[in-house]
Amino acid sequence: MQLNSNPAVAARLKTYPVPYKKKLEHLRKLILATAKEIPEIKALEETLKWNEPAYLAKKGSTIRIDWKPKKPDQYAIYFKCTSKLVKTFRAVFGDTFNYENNRAIVFKLEDTVPEEALKQCIGAALRYHVVKELPELGMSK
Repeated sequence: MQLNSNPAVAARLKTYPVPYKKKLEHLRKLILATAKEIPEIKALEETLKWNEPAYLAKKGSTIRIDWKPKKPDQYAIYFKCTSKLVKTFRAVFGDTFNYENNRAIVFKLEDTVPEEALKQCIGAALRYHVVKELPELGMSK
């Protein structure tokens, strides 16, 4: 898989408070690892959208990661709110995650990220236009 990375992403990641910077870098690694595991993803774009690190594959839906000063005790992975992604994550994984409406999975600093479940969510987003008609986006708990 080819990663097309905008250097502004690395610069942006350096601006976060250290504990959250490490957490966001971990989410980034999970996104990249998941993309590499999906054979049909040949390229992944890493850029900034709304000054947040963002990831998009050709037949996918944009994923963003961020920490916001307005909610300093949490960080999140964001999905397109008009998609059925977060609604489906909630149906499949229930209280495995904390959600923000239909737009995000939210973590506290001390949370352990359920990596396998999150990778399924990331994979569904990266392949959204391929899986959006499948029951539960092709995911299983």
